[in-house]
Amino acid sequence: MALLSRKAIYPNAVQQQMLDSHIRAMVLRSLTGEPLPEVEKDLFEDISADSMEMAEQVVESVGNLPIEEAYLLSVHFEVAKENTRENNL
Repeated sequence: MALLSRKAIYPNAVQQQMLDSHIRAMVLRSLTGEPLPEVEKDLFEDISADSMEMAEQVVESVGNLPIEEAYLLSVHFEVAKENTRENNL
């Protein structure tokens, strides 16, 4: 995903597979209108603003999705950022 590489975030193979699966599911929900289960925003307080902004960009580009999708997607970005940091140590 170009958005991640522009930020020097490189998910490992498993993280990439999970991210791809999530995005496919998001696109399907966008097309079908299937709602997400209720999401507690408090659970995402530790997500960085950068990860949340990237997730919001993706959700906006897909369209027809609630903002809660960005909360869930941001976790994938945050985990990949941690992976990238660990590999740079």
